[in-house]
Amino acid sequence: MQTVAVIDYGMGNLHSVAKALEHVGAGRVLVTSDAKVIREADRVVFPGVGAIRDCMAEIRRLGFDELVREVSADRPFLGICVGMQALLERSEENDGVDCIGLFPGQVRFFGKDLNEDGERLKVPHMGWNEVSQAVKHPLWHDIPDNARFYFVHSYYIEAGKPQQVVGRGHYGKDFAAALAEGSRFAVQFHPEKSHTHGLQLLQNFAAWDGRW
Repeated sequence: MQTVAVIDYGMGNLHSVAKALEHVGAGRVLVTSDAKVIREADRVVFPGVGAIRDCMAEIRRLGFDELVREVSADRPFLGICVGMQALLERSEENDGVDCIGLFPGQVRFFGKDLNEDGERLKVPHMGWNEVSQAVKHPLWHDIPDNARFYFVHSYYIEAGKPQQVVGRGHYGKDFAAALAEGSRFAVQFHPEKSHTHGLQLLQNFAAWDGRW
């Protein structure tokens, strides 16, 4: 039976992710902060919620920045929400925080932007929103284009390489809802809270060989 490691660095509702993975038959799901267990896993999930400064402080304290670089290079790897944002180069949250830098680009604040009526966007962006599939990818298998997923975030991804954007959302402006390169896939929404389509994405992740 394959193992799926859900990285525990103290930030995020890890057990809801783990239960969703178990529900779709992903294999033996381990919520763990043990680097050895993470290295030996067949697949790795990197969730996260909260302030990026706190997240990055714990990630660096535990040495998980280097561990994430290592394990995401050679097996299926899924970043979720702040776990996605931490993979970028830098976030403007908390007056600027350097992140892991696996994907080029910045994390920007929605609250500075205006909606179509010229009013400042309310933050957080919370609730169901459509995701348009910019590129065909194995993790979109059996998920219709413009399917709705559940979001909770005040910051959004401004991708440095448009070709890495495989899913787009819109909240006052277009933003990267999903990024991918090689064996790495990351989403701004919460698949574990997104009912049928979210569970399908997790099932696709459990079956994915990491090639794209």
